[in-house]
Amino acid sequence: MKHDSFRDYVTEQLAGLPQLTVRPMFSGYGLYSGERFFGIISSGQLFFKTNSHTRAKFQATGMKPFAPSADQVLKNYYEVPPEVLEDKVELVVWAQEASGLGVSNGSN
Repeated sequence: MKHDSFRDYVTEQLAGLPQLTVRPMFSGYGLYSGERFFGIISSGQLFFKTNSHTRAKFQATGMKPFAPSADQVLKNYYEVPPEVLEDKVELVVWAQEASGLGVSNGSN
């Protein structure tokens, strides 16, 4: 895998996530916890998979869905807020929710 400082940073921040793997995907990377695909790194941005329970907290911080092109928007993947990305503990919690390993009770 070629050197990518943002990918390396995200990987370091997510070190507490069980069985984290990062796999090349198109022009970015896919994030997995075991076999569960939960995130995308693309163009220096991190996106996590959302569902009807978790999407609202991404939207509440003003984050937008992943748009790999002008004609395509993946509304189930939202950009992770910078303040969450910078907090290792909180980032792992959000990643667990995205991977289905954590339970969101709406209080996060």
